[in-house]
Amino acid sequence: MRKNSTKNNRINSEVQRALSSIIRSVKDPRVDTFTSVTAVQVAPDLKTCRVYVSVLGDTGDETIAGLRSAEGYIRHELAREVNLRNTPELRFELDDSISYGVSMSKKIDEVIKADEKAQSERE
Repeated sequence: MRKNSTKNNRINSEVQRALSSIIRSVKDPRVDTFTSVTAVQVAPDLKTCRVYVSVLGDTGDETIAGLRSAEGYIRHELAREVNLRNTPELRFELDDSISYGVSMSKKIDEVIKADEKAQSERE
């Protein structure tokens, strides 16, 4: 099975949907309530799965630690919800693309304001 096959894309989206609901039920206090699964990459052999997680307003290190400690529970619940031949081993990674986008947007706004100020001083 190719990495970008239709079957693999369907598996990725189904696992992402299931993990999003499972993570909400994790009772570890380190897992933030505003945790969202932004992307999932299941290996073509269904042995491993990279789960990209974004946390609103936090660095996310504690949330990742909480998810890693609850990995057994999450994997068990994933096996119950998604019918796969193998339940993949989960690897949680912090996705900071949203915070990076916000910081870049702020920098762009600052440059635009500085440019408008410089242009108004020239006139």
